Amino acid sequence: MKILIIEDEKEMVKSMSQFLRQESYVCEIAYSAHDALEKILLFDYDCILLDINLPDGNGLKILEKLKESRKADGVIIITANNSLEDRIQGLNLGADDYLAKPFYLPELSARVSAIIRRKQFGGSNKILFREISVDLHGKIVMVNDDVIELTRKEYDLLVFLLANKNRVVSKNAIAEHLSGDNAELLDKFDFLYSHIKNLKRKLADAGCEDYLKTVYGLGYKFSV
Repeated sequence: MKILIIEDEKEMVKSMSQFLRQESYVCEIAYSAHDALEKILLFDYDCILLDINLPDGNGLKILEKLKESRKADGVIIITANNSLEDRIQGLNLGADDYLAKPFYLPELSARVSAIIRRKQFGGSNKILFREISVDLHGKIVMVNDDVIELTRKEYDLLVFLLANKNRVVSKNAIAEHLSGDNAELLDKFDFLYSHIKNLKRKLADAGCEDYLKTVYGLGYKFSV
């Protein structure tokens, strides 16, 4: 799952990104409204952590741009500003939640997880697809009630494909989801092919049908 942190306090960004990466999230950073706007127009995120008070503008303008662009990214407003008016305005502009500084990092992670579940999986902690079961809270994958061991990238890949089941997703979209900003530096998709190959093998070894199809010239599709 891919997170965008829009925050100018670098020590806070460091602690947030370190904690969330330990929770298996891919984190990208924007220290200004200008950088944030560039990123949200180019990429999709599972959740955006947005500080309202930025050095070059009000974070609420970013919410307005998201709304204008009809983007479905989840948004949590993170601010030291306790103004009720700002919180109401942010929620009216499409934010899903807000969190006042200072906050505990486990609470931040729990709120991020809740928004992703609500937006992508109907609020459930579990994804069920035929013989596949994924426990989002415990990050446990089962096939026919047997646990299979996946790497972090394989797990992220499977959840991303299940979130987009029955839709074709491009290699670029998958690479960006798995690697964040680093995907822009990759000239080849060898790392992606390796993760897909390993995931397909582990699912097959567990007795799972082959639901991951290559759509030549376009990308991949996870479907019956």
